Amino acid sequence: MLQGEGFHTYFVYILTNVNKTVLYIGVTNNLKVRLEQHEKGIAEKTKSFTARYNVKYLVYYEKFTWIQEAIAREKELKGWRREKKDALIRKVNPDMAFIAY
Repeated sequence: MLQGEGFHTYFVYILTNVNKTVLYIGVTNNLKVRLEQHEKGIAEKTKSFTARYNVKYLVYYEKFTWIQEAIAREKELKGWRREKKDALIRKVNPDMAFIAY
């Protein structure tokens, strides 16, 4: 391992709205803080996608050690059709229940 290199945690996550009609995929190094930011943006009615569609409920996430892997996975998931994303979520969260994190 190179000096200064260390292990970190990154997350790819999927959020939805209360009716589960919209999915949002993102990547972060601090899931708790990022979820709070989404919530705050909605409360402030920013012009972001998540604010516009009231997307704030966590239904799925994956952990990674390397940011490059997390970004690659985020891009991969964003390229999937909705049916494939739903199937991925339902593998670990069959009811698409909102996850408290």
